[in-house]
Amino acid sequence: MIVIIIDDEPLARMMVREYLQTYPDITIAAECGDGFEGLKAIQLHKPDLIFLDIQMPKITGFEMLELVDDPPAVIFTTAFEEYAIKAFDAHAADYLLKPVSKDRFDKAMQKMMQRQNNTIPPLTETALQNATQSNRIVVKENGKIKIIPFAQIQYVEAADDYVKIHTAEAAFLKKKTMQYYEDSLPRQDFVRIHRSYIINTQLITRIDLHEKDSYLILLTTGTKLPLSKTGYIKLKEVLGL
Repeated sequence: MIVIIIDDEPLARMMVREYLQTYPDITIAAECGDGFEGLKAIQLHKPDLIFLDIQMPKITGFEMLELVDDPPAVIFTTAFEEYAIKAFDAHAADYLLKPVSKDRFDKAMQKMMQRQNNTIPPLTETALQNATQSNRIVVKENGKIKIIPFAQIQYVEAADDYVKIHTAEAAFLKKKTMQYYEDSLPRQDFVRIHRSYIINTQLITRIDLHEKDSYLILLTTGTKLPLSKTGYIKLKEVLGL
């Protein structure tokens, strides 16, 4: 089994490495100090399992996982118990609270070994919504990683199996659903006005009647977007109209 350890704390990485020495079938392919290094290592080594810290500099463990096309099995390691439920929502193989005892580590490995011959469920969209908890979205564009604060999002547009995140700088593709962002983005600031559009309500400058029971929304950027009947009801509720 190929394993990668991703943690910004050298002592934590050393602990996992030492605990793994009792498992002869384990090969540690890489040790990484942040999510960017971890992402590159996963793409290079295609591990079966990663030990992943959640709170790390630059990007969190959840944000890193969102950038992995085919995530391996994950055992989360963190000092913050508040992430336990989120980690298990992510169909993690296990969750280890630091400091980790050898006994607790071995139980996690036993559970992992038992599941090795079975299909490990993929990370669910519900779980990866944790990546948006920091009021930002992480995207990958031409091999580079960009962090987009919610405030910079003008609108989200459906694009076949993807969505486009429109900002003043550019439009960035994410392999997600509109429902994912409707559930993830703060509802007081973002409203799904149409099956194909979610808008930043702070940018609304005008709502025009287009046809009978049909409206157009004008944003401060000059963009005009259709407003469906259902979207109009949602928007009125959020704006208090």
